[in-house]
Amino acid sequence: MGEFSSTELMVIVAARELRDGESVLVGVGVPNLAANLARKLHAPNLLMVYESGTIGSNPSRMPLSIGDPCLVSGAKSVCSMFEQFAYYLQGGRIDVGFLGGAQIDKYGNINSTVIGDYKAPKVRLPGSGGACDIASNVKKIIVITPHEKRRFVERVDFLTSPGFADGKDNWRKLKLQGGGPYAVITNLCTFKFDEVTGEMTVASLHEDATLEQVQENTPWEVKVADKLERTLTPKQEEIEALRALDPERIYLR
Repeated sequence: MGEFSSTELMVIVAARELRDGESVLVGVGVPNLAANLARKLHAPNLLMVYESGTIGSNPSRMPLSIGDPCLVSGAKSVCSMFEQFAYYLQGGRIDVGFLGGAQIDKYGNINSTVIGDYKAPKVRLPGSGGACDIASNVKKIIVITPHEKRRFVERVDFLTSPGFADGKDNWRKLKLQGGGPYAVITNLCTFKFDEVTGEMTVASLHEDATLEQVQENTPWEVKVADKLERTLTPKQEEIEALRALDPERIYLR
């Protein structure tokens, strides 16, 4: 088995979470690699949807943005962005969505708006875009992010995209259509979410990672699954297929 980078590991683990026949709202970059890898290896009927309005995309190369023309060629359908959000996303027709942000907290809430106080922030970030709609309406949210203290915070500075609010009881009161966060995949572990409380829980440790490393990089006391698993080492087939998708290493560098 060949060597692999932490980014390659995260992409491969994320791809394994996708099931054949699911519809997935794909962003560019790492999530796009995960979706294309899943379709190539074990989910040939994965329906890839992009925010720009392409349904069932089959890109011939890695798209550089959601407006890249390669997303249109071979797509099953092309519609306006409004129709995409109003009919497909808010209509509850998307199974999986990928999200990311500057901060994520123990209940899967995401901040991509500001670091610090909103009125006088230390850093102003791009904001929601379609992320809040995605978080509120898809059945499963998957986050791929490096495991760093600056990203994992006990409470986000600004709630851009809802996870399980401050616990599942209050989240249910919001009556959102979506199913909430499903998995957070880092370079150290895979988090899932407690079915009762909605709190992030270590479900699987990656190769050579330890719970001590996870705790050192997480500012709250992490919950651990009763049956903690060890992530399966990436197979050579997975590594080679992934690298073939991004031969110029635009996203895998």
